[in-house]
Amino acid sequence: METAAEATELLPSPPHKPGQQKPSRKRHRGVLKYPVVRQLIRFTGVGVVCTATSLAIYALLRPWIDPQLANAIALVLTSLMNTALNRRLTFKITGKKKRAQDHLSGVMVIAIALVITGGSLGILHLLRPEATVTEELWTTTLSGFVATAVRFTLLRHWIFRRARHV
Repeated sequence: METAAEATELLPSPPHKPGQQKPSRKRHRGVLKYPVVRQLIRFTGVGVVCTATSLAIYALLRPWIDPQLANAIALVLTSLMNTALNRRLTFKITGKKKRAQDHLSGVMVIAIALVITGGSLGILHLLRPEATVTEELWTTTLSGFVATAVRFTLLRHWIFRRARHV
């Protein structure tokens, strides 16, 4: 089993020289001492950026194309950005090792998100065929929260499990 340093491709610290003060390790206090809490905070930041980008793309496309297609395009376009940002910022994985595999797995997770958000749009249009773009945006945003919880769980316990404790 690889260590967190190997998984994240971090280099070992340079050796300590005599006469120099030892570099202090960053110690977290309170709830921040738990890696999952720090990861959730970083994941939320990435999620805000990606959600805003996805909603903007959806809103721009929606006047010209079907809501399901607009949703799919918005999710696919932001998925690579989301996986790359979460890989680097949330789970502290750098370098090229397993990057292609991580992105391929990220596409599978996006497919799950597409089923969740697309299904919610389908239900909205079944119940309200005359739904407005604003109602569609609210629907995809709220179902996006569910998809986000699923995404974090899959990223942490499946795709990036090698860096779960950083």
